[in-house]
Amino acid sequence: MSIVKSLSVGNGDMFYIKHGNDNFTIIDCCISEDDRAWIIEELKSESKGKKVKRFISTHPDDDHIRGLTYLHQEMNLLNFYCVRNEATKEDQTDDFDQYCELRDDVEKAFYLYKGCTRKWMNEDDEERGNSGLECLWPMTGNKDFKEALETAKGGDQPNNVSPVVKYSLRGGATILWMGDLETDFMEKVEDAITMDAADILFAPHHGRDSGTVPTKWLGEMQPRLIIIGEAPAEHLNYYEAYNTITQNSAGDITLECLKNKTRIYVSDSEYSVDFLDYEIVGNNYGGY
Repeated sequence: MSIVKSLSVGNGDMFYIKHGNDNFTIIDCCISEDDRAWIIEELKSESKGKKVKRFISTHPDDDHIRGLTYLHQEMNLLNFYCVRNEATKEDQTDDFDQYCELRDDVEKAFYLYKGCTRKWMNEDDEERGNSGLECLWPMTGNKDFKEALETAKGGDQPNNVSPVVKYSLRGGATILWMGDLETDFMEKVEDAITMDAADILFAPHHGRDSGTVPTKWLGEMQPRLIIIGEAPAEHLNYYEAYNTITQNSAGDITLECLKNKTRIYVSDSEYSVDFLDYEIVGNNYGGY
C-alpha cells in the first residue's frame, strides 16, 4: 500500500507519496506563511521513519517552489530531482535562489530525463526496494525541448522544461504528473514519444485550457481519472469525456493505493462524484 496526496494549496501544486517501503517523495512546493506550520508538520509526520526522502521539482515557477527555502530548512532536502536547466528570473526571490542552489549542487541534485535510472528511485538493491518512479520525458536531444531550455535560460516562462513523472504501485495504480507543460508545446513533441498508460492523471498546468493534454496522448494513457487543479474556474478544461475530480471543490485529495483498487478521499465532506464505488471503510484521510 502507498499514500499519494495532493495538497490544496490554492493556485499552485504540492504532492507527496508515502511509499510502501522506506521511501518518501515530495513533488513541488507551494507553501504560504499561513499554511506552512501544518504542512511541514504533516510532511514530517508522514515521512517519519523513511530513510530515503526525495524532492522532485517540475520547474522553478513561484507556484511550484514557493516556501522551498523554509521546506529545506525544516527537512534538509538531500535528494533534489529536477530537469537539468539554467533557468533565470528577472525578479529573483529567496525561494528561486534556493532552487538554483539545490539544482546546481553536485551532491544533492539528480537530473531527470526519459529512461533515467537511480538506486531506490527505480532500482532495487539488497538494502531496499525502489519507489516505483520513472521519468517519461524529456528527451534531452529533442529540438523543441532544447528551445524550451533556452527560453527558461533567458528568463522567460519555464513551464515547458517540466518532466513527465510516473509512479506505479506493483499490482495497483499508475499515476502521472506533467508539471505545467503547455498545450502548444505538447502538440509539438507528441509524436516524439508514446505515452505510457495511466490510471490517474494530474492534469498539467493546474488543469488550465492552456495545458490541455493532446488527444493522442490521452488515447495512449487512457486515464480512468483526471484530477484537475486549482486554477480559476474560467480557465479550466474539465475533460468532459473523462471521469474527473476538481480540486477547487474537493480540497485535499488523498489516494490510498492498494493492489487492484485505489480508495479516494477528499477533505470537503460535501463533495461527491457518481462514478466511484462506495465501501464502508474507516480512515484518517477525510471524506471517502
